[in-house]
Amino acid sequence: MKLGTFNVNSIRQRAGHVVRFLERVQPDLLFLQETRCTAEQVPTTEFEALGYRTHAVGQPGGRNGVAVIARIPFEVVAEHLPGDEEDTQARYIEVRAGGLNAAGIYLPNGNSGGEAGFAFKLAWMDRLRAVAAERLDSFTPFAMLGDFNVCPTDADLAPGALPPTDALVRPESRARFRALLHLGLTDALRALHPAETLYTYWDYGAAFEINRGLRIDHVLLSPELAERLDSCEVDTAPRSEPQPSDHTPVIATLR
Repeated sequence: MKLGTFNVNSIRQRAGHVVRFLERVQPDLLFLQETRCTAEQVPTTEFEALGYRTHAVGQPGGRNGVAVIARIPFEVVAEHLPGDEEDTQARYIEVRAGGLNAAGIYLPNGNSGGEAGFAFKLAWMDRLRAVAAERLDSFTPFAMLGDFNVCPTDADLAPGALPPTDALVRPESRARFRALLHLGLTDALRALHPAETLYTYWDYGAAFEINRGLRIDHVLLSPELAERLDSCEVDTAPRSEPQPSDHTPVIATLR
């Protein structure tokens, strides 16, 4: 099974990028983040022509938004991260497919809204850990993919790319990412590429050309799935195309 994650930074502007990725890579499940539209505005017909079914969770105002595109049957388990009834942001989708549960997430950045915005990010991560713990405690094969907006270590960002006060690298953010790993989840990319310089995001401008990037898009796997991990790669091809997203996909293949 091939699982992928891709922050598209507007699906209506990047539908062509997604179509070309689907044609070339042929993932079984692809999770999208930052679709920036309502569910009804996602251009599903282009994906259906390739044999993919789409389920999107959006919100008005051109913010946030997540979706799954699949060429295998799936059942939607959740469209919202539990734990806060006042949280109406479209940042979480979970499906059951191919004998596993897979969650696509768009974790809050945490840099806007001052300390309240950062506190929301940390609380969101605590809620995410609770869901992961529940899945692992029930021995559900579980994958969590998406834009985590966390550079787990200093090796996950180019030197000087972010100040130490940035929410993506603050100790509290990193501690909560480690808390997910301490539950028993495996960082798929680092498991197979422990020492490589690998980034999944580059700001617009010259950052991509000079490889001044960040690794903030991750694939985390439960023990059952980590044992089946065959490969995990960053696909830079979509970032090299004209008018790209500032992120690029990560793909994990399970035996």
